[in-house]
Parts: sequence; C-alpha cells; structure tokens
Amino acid sequence: MIEPGGMIGIIGGGQLGRMLAMAAAQLGYRCHVYSPEASGPATEVSAAWTQGRYDDRDKLAAFAASVDVATYEFENVAADPLEAVAAAVPLYPPLVALRTAQDRIVEKRFAAAQGARTAAWAEAGSRERLNAALAAVGTPAILKTVRFGYDGKGQARLQTAADADAAWRTIGGQPAILEGFVAFEREFSVILARGADGSIVHWDAAENRHRDGILDTSTVPAHADIIACLPEARATAERIADALDYIGVVSVEFFATADGAVFNEMAPRVHNSGHWTIEGAETSQFENHIRAICGLPLGSTALTRSGATMTNLIGDDALRWPDYLAESGAHLHLYGKAVRAGRKMGHVTRLI
Repeated sequence: MIEPGGMIGIIGGGQLGRMLAMAAAQLGYRCHVYSPEASGPATEVSAAWTQGRYDDRDKLAAFAASVDVATYEFENVAADPLEAVAAAVPLYPPLVALRTAQDRIVEKRFAAAQGARTAAWAEAGSRERLNAALAAVGTPAILKTVRFGYDGKGQARLQTAADADAAWRTIGGQPAILEGFVAFEREFSVILARGADGSIVHWDAAENRHRDGILDTSTVPAHADIIACLPEARATAERIADALDYIGVVSVEFFATADGAVFNEMAPRVHNSGHWTIEGAETSQFENHIRAICGLPLGSTALTRSGATMTNLIGDDALRWPDYLAESGAHLHLYGKAVRAGRKMGHVTRLI
C-alpha cells in the first residue's frame, strides 16, 4: 500500500493526467508527471514535472526512482521503454494491458479469447492484403490503422471496394485492420475499476454519442437498448480485466445490437466517457484509479443524483465558458489549453 503523502508518477501530461493529479491531491498524494512537452494541462496541479521523450529509458528510469508507484494517462506511448519504469517501481495498469490495447489485431484476438463478440474483421497489412480483406469482410467497412488511432484519426470508411485506394491513402498506407460495419442501435462504455485484491466496481454504463469522430456526449442512465446488453458487456469486461491481472480503471466500449453487446475496443486508463463521474458518482473514475494503484479500498460508484450528461467542449465551444458558469446545475471543467479547432478544451457535466 502506498500511504497518503507518497509520490505518484503519471506518464503523460494531458487533461487525464490533470484530473488524476487533482484526485490524488484530494487523498493527500503528490504527483510527478513525465511528458515530452515542457508543460501541459497537468503542469499547474502537479508537484513535479520531467520533460523527456517516451523512448528515453535513462530518463524514464530516473523518473521512476523519484516516485512510489507509476501509471499512464493514455495508451499511445511505446510499451518497451516503459520496462525501465516497471523494473524500478510498480507500474499500473500492467504493461500487458498497454501492449494489448495499442495493437488492434492483438486486441481483437484477446477480446475474442475472453468470449467477446466482435465485428467481422481481417488484417490489411498492405494494399494488396486490403483486397483480400475486402473479399473476406465485404462492404461497407471501415479501415483502421493497427496502432495509434484515436478520436476518429487513422480511419477511413469504404462504401464499396472502389474506395480502397482512397482509404489506403487516407490512413497513410500503414498496416491496418478492416472491420465490417455493425448494425448497432447505440454505443456505450463499461468502465470498471479493479483493485490489487481482484475486487471490481462498475459505474453506470454511459451512452456515448460522437460528432466528427470525437465523443460529444456521455449520458447516464443509458437507454433501455443498452441496459439489455449490460450484463453480457460487464461480464466480458470483467473477464478482460481478470485475464490481464488488471489494476486501475479500464474502459471497454461496445455497440448495443439486436443480438447483444459487440466489443469495439478497450482503453487501459481513465476515459473521456467517464468524466461525468466527477460530480455524478460518489467516487469518480479518477479517484478510484488512484485508490487502485495505491492499494486502497475502492470507493462506491453509486450515482449522486438520478443521472448525468457530460458534454465535451471542442475548439471554440470553450469560448462559451461564461454561459456555462451562468447555467444552474452545470459543472464546468477547462483544461487550460490554447483554443484550437478539433481540440478537447474541457467538458461540462449536468446532473439530472
């Protein structure tokens, strides 16, 4: 157990790191952030900041020597260099979770091995193999890079096989996976926290709606279509967490279909669709992540009200901050970023 007063290392200095550091401070911990940038959203709320490349093993090892436990705020960081951290200090979630989630092919196979239902898919490691994947999966379909895609990046839709050349150019000719379209009613995420003792707590499943490939809103309670799929989805998420010997918060995204829950992807970290938990749950996803990695008992995930809706503020949306502050019942979170089109600037949570 890491007692309050200890130093928590956070790899990555974005808004998720910021909210983790704020939750840690509430419990009496200090945070040391490691990031390639000289500053970031987590700067103002962290006790220490080390600027360094994610592949600089020596600097990562020095960073690890200064903390009692380490975690990471996003999965688009190479796993191998983080072995320098894991060799010196407990690193949660474990590297096997990171390696699984950052490779779509590995992730799909792993999820299927845990009993998850997935979309039809095939590897497309080259332009020629994309033809074979199209023959196997059919169209419409979506082409996704195997690694480093998020918020709609690294993806291209194919309505017919004639779109193959354009789609291949859109993703930059990188190794990819072709997924068949899923006839789904709604999208939702199962977010759970798993402690070092194997205990698991779930938050209410949020219904997720996207705009231009970026999460727009997450709402609880979810629609009845999602509730019907929830027992299957939660069981799948628990099997995934147990198989990885997971410690911390994990988000598993699903499609709600007439046949049940279809696995989309997992994120081995706190997740955008769980931001509503800061005000909407007795213990937020950020606090329970800190509790889990420090070996503390997990907190209650019960709703504080009957429900909540979280809305992302993208680009110029953040300039309306006076309106949000004037709105009764709205909880505004700004991440301290310079406004840029398509950038997540903050979020607003409204309790129901």
